[in-house]
Amino acid sequence: MKEVKISTEYIKLDQFLKWVGVCDTGVDAKHFILDGNVKVNGELELRRGRKLYPEDKVEAGGTQFLVK
Repeated sequence: MKEVKISTEYIKLDQFLKWVGVCDTGVDAKHFILDGNVKVNGELELRRGRKLYPEDKVEAGGTQFLVK
């Protein structure tokens, strides 16, 4: 599991996917999420604006991330 540190209170899921390099653009992230390729804390997530806070776990692109 890769730890990803953020310097704000939260980060939106689509921005997070761009930040960690799973998606190149916001449009790519939108389609990636809507196609059912992302889990947050073990549950399928279809909202690209989902706010991620420290200790949230994201699974995307075959990799698990921990928001710090």
